[in-house]
Amino acid sequence: MAIRRRSLDEVLQDRGLSADGLADVRKQAEKSGISMLDSVQRSELSQIAVTRALADLTGLPVIEEIDLEAIDIELVRRIPLGLAREQQILPLWLDAKGRVVAGIASPACLPSADDLRVVLGRPVDPVLVPANVLKDAINKSFDRAARSASAVMSEIEEEQDDISGDLSLEEDILDDPNQAPIIRFVNTLLTQAIKDRASDIHIEPFEKELLVRFRIDGVLYEIVKPPPRLQASIVSRIKIMAGLNIAEKRIPQDGRIRIRMAGREVDLRVSTLPVRYGERVVMRILEKGQVFSLNGIGMSQENLDIFREYITRPHGIILVTGPTGSGKTTSLYSALAEINSPDLNILTIEDPIEYELRGIGQTQVNHKINLSFANVLRAHLRQDPDVILVGETRDKETADNAVQASLTGHLVFSTLHTNDAPGAFPRLTDMGVEPFLVASSLLMILAQRLVRRICSDCKQAYEPLDGELADLGLTRADLEGRVVYKAVGCETCLKTGYKGRTGIYSLLEVTDVIRDAVMKESDGATIKKVAVANGMKTLRDDGIRKVFEGDTTFEEVMRVTSEDSR
Repeated sequence: MAIRRRSLDEVLQDRGLSADGLADVRKQAEKSGISMLDSVQRSELSQIAVTRALADLTGLPVIEEIDLEAIDIELVRRIPLGLAREQQILPLWLDAKGRVVAGIASPACLPSADDLRVVLGRPVDPVLVPANVLKDAINKSFDRAARSASAVMSEIEEEQDDISGDLSLEEDILDDPNQAPIIRFVNTLLTQAIKDRASDIHIEPFEKELLVRFRIDGVLYEIVKPPPRLQASIVSRIKIMAGLNIAEKRIPQDGRIRIRMAGREVDLRVSTLPVRYGERVVMRILEKGQVFSLNGIGMSQENLDIFREYITRPHGIILVTGPTGSGKTTSLYSALAEINSPDLNILTIEDPIEYELRGIGQTQVNHKINLSFANVLRAHLRQDPDVILVGETRDKETADNAVQASLTGHLVFSTLHTNDAPGAFPRLTDMGVEPFLVASSLLMILAQRLVRRICSDCKQAYEPLDGELADLGLTRADLEGRVVYKAVGCETCLKTGYKGRTGIYSLLEVTDVIRDAVMKESDGATIKKVAVANGMKTLRDDGIRKVFEGDTTFEEVMRVTSEDSR
């Protein structure tokens, strides 16, 4: 008697998938000209249910979740990322008999198991893995498999230098294991920087050495010292990627690189600068798709409630102050993301535009064509805006325009380079803005800094010294019932004792008392005394709160708020 083979439809229905749902998938397959199996895997049907149905049809074993730590990275390193992605196959580990267990997304990938057997030189046992789980495992395992810059440099020092080739956004920098030496080194450098959470890459030539450093959590760390003879080739490769002139070495150049690493899109802002022994390169790493939220910037609930109330006001100026690299842009972007809605017209003026904000009109200033903050701000006022973000208030013209915009019914966000919130008032009046205009237009000022988060894997509780407490204006009684931690260092935090950063904030509301002080043209110190007397918390106060919450250390707070005092 002939045995009737069951169809994929029947097995999926047995697994609880509705006939209507399958009918929709079938229509999509016919419309797109793809197989029913491909259509099923691209649909919103449960991938686990689909994988179990495929296992019923083929008799192949199923792994529904993959332990990423169990994946044999040496096996992964032996195959190109492109092969793994296109063929939907990934070597996972060796079994007790030395056979390779390989995850596949569907029976259609079975021929690829033979290719894998040839590449790895071992028998291969395929197992079915849900397509979404396998895709995630492929990206993350190749990310882990990427070698460090120092390891790659040691491999290529004896190889011939080659700067040919190019890189497009469609190519993944982990994709080709047979790249030319310099290309491989630069790609590895970018990969390691992204993995190490670096914000900047510095390539610095000196008389007898070439130094590569990463800025991680605001601090520079030496990473690798390539041979000085490779300096010109490395810089030329970066210039090619950034679309810069490789023949021009006498003037500074700025460019941008867009790369893809393990499925993640990353932008790099590139700056070159001629120095005595060559060209210095700094690359700022900006990961696309970053989600901005006020809940994630580390603000206390009290400050958060006040800040949220002010960013919904119909008009006025909200200033964020602090030095370069203190997180001002992140705070402002998070505020805009919070209030962004279809009924608001939000425009920004930036130099440069660092992140794309969906639904918000962003303009980049260009001083070469006289497109300054002040000129763009005037143009924005003719665009019927509700909210305007001015990237930085640098001069009297920009400040005057911002004040006039706020007084004519617009909410204006901007940044200012001052040490604390009260210092914003004398800075604006020094620019030439009348004190009564400053007092009437400003709603609130937020001063901020970034402190490193203490690593949760290696932090240790300790008893602070009396001198340490005195420096912070604390007494032994202030520690009653509280635990204070110190940084130690482990593999997780790259031996630094810290992993990630969070903000500390000082929020100054412009009340009638503050307005009176501004109208009297009081200096920043006087205004600060008035603000503190009326309840303003200083940056150091907020930093101490972070220490007591177990987020950072007294040492880090002292480092970041050295100009502040309680």
